[in-house]
This record gives sequence, C-alpha cells and structure tokens, in this order.
Amino acid sequence: YRYHGALLIAETAAEKALLMFERLNRHEFCFSFNNRMYWYRFDDAKYNKARQEIVEAAEERGEHLSEDEIRDKALERCGGIQQIATCSPHALYFQQNKVTDESWYYFRIDFPDRPSTKVTFTASQIVTAPEFKKRLMHVAAGAHFSGTTQQLDRFILDETQRIKVVDTIDYIGYSKEHGCWIFDKLAVKDGRWTELNEEDFFDFGKLNIKSLISSIGLRINHNSDEYTNDWLKVLWTVYRARGMVALVFWFGSLFAEQIRATHESFPFLEMVGEAGAGKTTLVKFLWKLMGRAGYEGFDPSKASNAGRARNFAQVSGLPVVLMEGDRDEDKSKQKKFDWEELKSVFNGNPIRSLGVKTAGNETYEPPFRGAIVIEQNAPVNASDAILSRIVHMHFDKKGHTEQLNQLAKKLENWPMDKLSHFILAATTKERDILAMLEQKLPIYSKQLQQEPQIREFRIIKNHATLMALLDALALVVPISDEIRLEVQAELTGMAIERQQSINADHPIVQEFWEAYDYLNGTRDNPRINHTAEDGLIAININHFYEVA
Repeated sequence: YRYHGALLIAETAAEKALLMFERLNRHEFCFSFNNRMYWYRFDDAKYNKARQEIVEAAEERGEHLSEDEIRDKALERCGGIQQIATCSPHALYFQQNKVTDESWYYFRIDFPDRPSTKVTFTASQIVTAPEFKKRLMHVAAGAHFSGTTQQLDRFILDETQRIKVVDTIDYIGYSKEHGCWIFDKLAVKDGRWTELNEEDFFDFGKLNIKSLISSIGLRINHNSDEYTNDWLKVLWTVYRARGMVALVFWFGSLFAEQIRATHESFPFLEMVGEAGAGKTTLVKFLWKLMGRAGYEGFDPSKASNAGRARNFAQVSGLPVVLMEGDRDEDKSKQKKFDWEELKSVFNGNPIRSLGVKTAGNETYEPPFRGAIVIEQNAPVNASDAILSRIVHMHFDKKGHTEQLNQLAKKLENWPMDKLSHFILAATTKERDILAMLEQKLPIYSKQLQQEPQIREFRIIKNHATLMALLDALALVVPISDEIRLEVQAELTGMAIERQQSINADHPIVQEFWEAYDYLNGTRDNPRINHTAEDGLIAININHFYEVA
C-alpha cells in the first residue's frame, strides 16, 4: 500500500518510473503518468558510468554517501524515459460473441485534458504498432501512439494478463442461454435487477454479460416510488377489452421465449381498422410501458430483406411491430410484404439464413426471439396457415366522444418515466408469472374446446394463451373480476371470429359469387348459368364479361 501510495503522489514521470523499477526489478516497462503513456529503459553502461561519476564527485567534496544514496542518484541520471502516447489506454475486459465467433478487447482511453472514452479493439488491431496507432487515432480525437511493436507487445501482455471475460449478445431483451433480460442500462435475472457498471457490463456474480446493440434505447425508471397504476383505469375507459388484449400481448411478449420453450409457439397480434381509430396512440403508449418513447414500428414493405431480418433479430422478449404492410394488389409495381414469411417465426425459427465469412460452409441463422404485432388498416390477406396464427382485433370510431378523446390525449402525453417501471415490475416476477401461465393455460384451452364453433387447435391455443396471460398480468397490476370476465368474453368472441374467417372463401372468391348471384337473375330465368341441372353451375367466361 505504501508503494501504490508513492506511485499516486509521484510528482514527475521520472520519479514514478524509478519507484516502479525498484519494485518490479525490470529493465524495460511501460507505465502511465498524468494520463500519458511512457516507456522506461534501464541502461547498464550509463548506470555504471553515472555511479562512478557520483562517487568521484563525492570524494572530491569529502562527502560520504551510502550505497542507497549512490544508487538512487545514479538511477536518476541514467533512466531513459520516453513518451510513447498522448493518452493512457487500459484494457478492461475481453468480450466475445460465441455465435458469430467474433471477439473484441474493450479499452478505456484516459486523456490529460478531457473525459475518458471507451472503445473496442480487435485482436489484429493490438498486435502491431501501426494498426494500434490507426485504431487509436480513429476512435479518439488527438490520440497518438509513437511506440514500437515491441513496446506495444509488452504493454498488451501486462494489460491482458488475467483479463476478465464478458459474454455478449447481439440483441436486446431476454437471453435464453443466460436466463436474464439485458436492456441498455438495466438487467434482470432471477427476480432481481442490476444497473450497468462503470465498465459497461452487467455483473451477476459468475456471469458477466452485455448487449452489443446500441440502436435500441429503453429508458427504464427503476424507482418504484415514481410509478403508479393510474394509467390502467384510463386505458380501460378509452379502449375497453381491446386495449386490455393489446396490453396482455405486450406483457406476454416479455416471456415469449419461455413460452415457446414450453409450448413451442407464441401467437401473432393483428390490430386493424380505419384510420383515426386510435391504434397508433395505443401502440405508442404500450411502448412507453417498455421504456421506448416515440416509437411505433417499421414498414416491412419499405425495408430490404436484410433490413427486415435485422429488425426481427435485434430484440428478444419484446414486440416487433409491422406497420402498414398491406398494399393495394392492383399496383403491380409496388413492392409487397409476403405474410407467408412469418410462418417460421411463430415457433421461434429463423426468418433468414446468413453466410458466415469463413472458408467453410458455416451459416448464421438467428432464431426469432420476439413477438409479432401487425398494425395496419386492412386485415391480413394470407393463407389459412398464417390466419390461424393470428389473434385478430378490429378498431373503429364507434362510440368516440370528446371525453374519450381527451382521455386518449392524456394517455398520449403520459410521461414515460412514470410508466416504464412496468417492465421491471413484470420481469422481476418471472417465476410467479410462468407458474400462473402453466396453471391456467390447460383450463382455458379446455374451455375453448367446448365451443362448438371453434375447431382449429392452433386458434384455441393462441387465445387460451392470452387468457392465461391475463391472469398472470393480475400479479403485476390490479385487474378486477369485471374486467377479467369482459376480456375473456372478448377473447372467446375473437377466437370464434377467427375460425369463421378461416372457414370462409378467399375475399376474391366471395366477390366473384356475389357478382354471379347479382348477374344471374332468377332461378326460373337464369342469365349466365347455362345448365338446368340441379347442383351444377356452368358459366361461359366471355358471356359473364358481356353481361357484367
């Protein structure tokens, strides 16, 4: 401790170098002083010459110097100190992405006259002096390294010896492999949360972890005193059961990975309806509960294949909102999003495969870890396989009043700092929520199976999952029996409606038969049916066009 104290109060770089030389007994070493980087080199020949000159000078003056005094004076004269950097880099830890086989060294760069900065260096950037110099000048304005590769090797060896290792994920949200939620400034594991430490990672004892995603910022308020459940009453008043279903889905998306691990799937949510029905206000409010302000979603038709794939892969345990994916089919030149692409993500499978930059045949197929929300004006027009995966809700302007508009504006302007604690309140109760889900899901599945109008097992499973999540949500926010019964009835009605939409013909086929019924006339005097045989219809297409 005296040695470290002496290093701390050393007034010059030479004084500090001498202390380190005597302690370490090394002839060459690197050290920092006043946030600059220096190199010290001990020269035996200069030392012996200086020692002889000091002894001779003392004898001429008749002074008697001890061996320690002679040694100290000789070391001061012969010490070779060279500044090799205008800043002071320090290796904090080694971070790696095991999936993509990428790794980096995370450094803190200290400066004499301005705040520190933290940056990453790859292995190739710290093995040669020119590469280290280029990277340093690129990430830190005015930072300059003038040392040799040999001096850099000595510095890196000292800095990386026994360096700690930090796991990384290339998305934000729940990490199934580590059993924790990783957000930008907070992380939750086993019912407790922790903040990002000074070295930019989360420390859970034996687990050190961080996210590499910086483009998604979740501003979560961990102060529970600033959070109240007043918003729930306003949400119910404005949106009633449909708003609660959307809230349940957003809440359930936090546990989508755990639900898929047990039940192999997680439903899609479709929110459609006329413009001005309140869909955008609701979605933006629900995002505030997750700590994400000013965000609604992205338009898949305006994104490239690679852009869509990244939007799907960059979150886990959070919704991915697809906005305005519907397009007029008559506009043949307008790019459309194919809803069939979503088949695989229902079970958490990859949506896209990427080639890894290696000499082999390796590919990277990131699984889908989030939840799909479809928000647009027109309903999804796709195959039965896609429609059966969707929990459908329709919004309209019926019942809109000035009072409800004022309450909707109140939701729109609600401060996010007073809402975002919701995500912490939910994730810290993971064990109880998943236990409630496992208890209630079989009950609601059996209840929906008894509905004679519902035959599709996937529809039963999807809507029963949201019913069970409604009961689990009651562990986080107060939900009355009245609200619970109304929302359960709404979900039952939605399941029946979804079954009917699957049973019905394609909208174009329906339109065709409506035109046929209109044009054909009476049964006794048909205009376009060319057969009188019962149970048979014969149509000449050219005649059909002519009559139309």
